[in-house]
Amino acid sequence: MKYRLAPSILSGDFANLGEGIRQIEAAGATDLHFDVMDGIFVPNISFGIPVLKSLRPFTDMFMDVHLMITEPIRYVDDFADAGADLITFHVEACQDAQDIETTIGAIHAAGKQAGLVINPKTSEEELYPFIEDLELALIMGVQPGFGGQGMIDGTLEKAKRVRDYIDSHHLDCDLEFDGGVKIDNLDNVLEAGINVIVAGSAVFKGDVKANAAAFMDVIRKHADV
Repeated sequence: MKYRLAPSILSGDFANLGEGIRQIEAAGATDLHFDVMDGIFVPNISFGIPVLKSLRPFTDMFMDVHLMITEPIRYVDDFADAGADLITFHVEACQDAQDIETTIGAIHAAGKQAGLVINPKTSEEELYPFIEDLELALIMGVQPGFGGQGMIDGTLEKAKRVRDYIDSHHLDCDLEFDGGVKIDNLDNVLEAGINVIVAGSAVFKGDVKANAAAFMDVIRKHADV
């Protein structure tokens, strides 16, 4: 199992975003988490296709695009064309199981990895009918929409149950966790079986390179990256 750090640019300094990306790359981060919000599915608006398209030629980092939008299938091809490597979308943003299956199929048809996300109040069992077709399952540790929130109790335990399911069914599926991850709880996050770690303000606020390096030091204690 490969462990990866995916800093979220939602917390980055957009006046110096290129430099921030250089610093996290220099510290050893391989993924870039790209939070897309439409102001409808979540009560916030972030950024979209033009920003991803502008960053794609700037870096070879793995682009982890997290769609927090209604009817995500509408924009799968656009984000794929803009440079996404992985496109994740929410169970809660889809009408039904067929809608989820169709969206996963569209992501794969675009040649990209597919991920499915659940919010803190959603049971992990909502992932299981689709998980064999996924490259990644994402557990939210906070309510989506804003950075800098504290981790909600019980979300790590949910992640542990998903890890147990993945392992017991011998699935090739990464497990990602997003929300409230900090240096002082990173060991607990990794011990829950999570191998893709999203961190926003804990990386981008302050000394970006030093923060990312501190995360990578803890990650390396658990596995080679």
